[in-house]
Amino acid sequence: MASNQKYGSPSNANASDQVNQVTGSSISLINFLDVDKLIAFIIKKHDNGITFDQAQQLISKQILQTNQTTDQLIKWLSENQDKTQYIWFLGLFYYYNIGVEDDIKAFEWFSKAAEDNYSIAQVYLAKCYYDGYGTTCNIKLAFHWYQKSVENGSVIGQFYLGNCYEFGIGTVQNEKESVNWYNIAADNGNATAKFSLANCYRLGKGVDKDEIKAFNYYETLAKQEFSDAQLQLGDCYYQGIGTGKKAFKLYKIAAEKGENFAQNSLGFLYEYGEGTEMNLEKAIYWYNIAAENGNIVAQYNLGNCYNYGKGVEKNERKAFEYYKIAAEKGDLDALYQLGYCFDKGIGTEINKTIAFELYKLAAVKGYVDAQYQLGHCYYEGIGTEIDKANAFEYYKIAAENGNNYAQNSLGFLYGNGEGTKKNLEKAFYWYNKAAENGNRVAQYSLGECYELGNGVKKDEIKAFEYNKKSAENGHISAKFQLGYYYVNGIGTEIDKEKGFELYNEAAGNDNKLPLFKLGNFYELGKGVCKNKVRAFEFYKKSADQGFSDAQYKVDTFMNELGLK
Repeated sequence: MASNQKYGSPSNANASDQVNQVTGSSISLINFLDVDKLIAFIIKKHDNGITFDQAQQLISKQILQTNQTTDQLIKWLSENQDKTQYIWFLGLFYYYNIGVEDDIKAFEWFSKAAEDNYSIAQVYLAKCYYDGYGTTCNIKLAFHWYQKSVENGSVIGQFYLGNCYEFGIGTVQNEKESVNWYNIAADNGNATAKFSLANCYRLGKGVDKDEIKAFNYYETLAKQEFSDAQLQLGDCYYQGIGTGKKAFKLYKIAAEKGENFAQNSLGFLYEYGEGTEMNLEKAIYWYNIAAENGNIVAQYNLGNCYNYGKGVEKNERKAFEYYKIAAEKGDLDALYQLGYCFDKGIGTEINKTIAFELYKLAAVKGYVDAQYQLGHCYYEGIGTEIDKANAFEYYKIAAENGNNYAQNSLGFLYGNGEGTKKNLEKAFYWYNKAAENGNRVAQYSLGECYELGNGVKKDEIKAFEYNKKSAENGHISAKFQLGYYYVNGIGTEIDKEKGFELYNEAAGNDNKLPLFKLGNFYELGKGVCKNKVRAFEFYKKSADQGFSDAQYKVDTFMNELGLK
């Protein structure tokens, strides 16, 4: 289901329903006069799989029934700082803005408790560093404190440590190690870790792919009303994994019951005609319902619909607004897209500085396209000062994560010694990676490497083949170069007719460089009879496109004719 839209749901989707199921009763936390029991209750829920967003709703729902109770608890905790757990618990009120608002104080209370080896405080401190909440974002310190929490026995810390290893957050990506920690957390009863294990089995991340085992995990968790698992179970039905196909029917039932994750997925199925006939009007209807019910993936999908005019009249301003809403709620796709809107002026005024900051925020959270864009910003000085060393670092990160544009750019930096030491072998390596991933610019550059013997043994046949691939993918300079090969019999048989057909095709788009080269061929008689009139015509066309070398040629010709 490759598309711009997203079929999945966010980690906090339908959080209140999950919380209701986990609590399993109408117990009021306010009735726990013993604060120690209250703290133990919250920690247990975390260890069982409640995430940060869900914990906020759990605490708010139970404690915030009366302002007086909240005020009394804050006052009591402020006056009783003799136990580490009270220090952490006070920080929790500041962190979730329960009766008080001060993110810096939340960070300070968590730091104090964490330094005293209180494991749940170490988990929250790690989250502060990850989000840049009350402090500067620092994913290496986030990883450090997750590690410390695990050393002190935190089950929720075990899950987040696995998450760090899976996505390379503050450490080198190690999918096998992530599975190890997910297993440990799952064995200790953490439902979110079980869900992550299911994902690993389904995708074959760090473990042998086993879709049936993944299906069984999803099915078990779905019966416990774990919303993300319900979504993935529906996706398994959709893909025919572990069972027959009946996703559309299941999503429709769940959507009509008010499940926002299913409403979003139903919109997706209608949009792309999966399991039903394509119906963009119904797709927009269900995206809207899901978005109104707080589903951030649906909000992002609506942004795409307005951005590209799918099922609605194109409206870039509305697209921008939906991206902003979803981004503010933590959706990384939307965060990246919001940066792109500021970068290109889509639905808002161009603001390169904001674009840079948003790309950076998404990049440090592991969003690969943002890592590439951040490298591009550093290279070109977009929203920041030119810093080619930083450009190299972010291109390298994105390239290693599979972004073919970054792979091509990394090859270019190695080839030209920009931001790093010149290394033609590494340039060739990354051009080759990008070319394998379909990057037409890299295919052209790879052809040049083979033609000139840069970083690889000279091979005119391969040079011809890569230029041909690039040209077939629409690269103008490759078309021109391919024409040159045909005219001169480089890597292929001479075919001047084919060569000049490609020359003219490349120049026909008023591309200034092919026009200039075509003028040069006619001036010097390279593969054609010398013809200064034709040469002048092509130089003039290139000069009109703003190519300074062509303008110099035009001036030279005019001087020779005494016209200047």
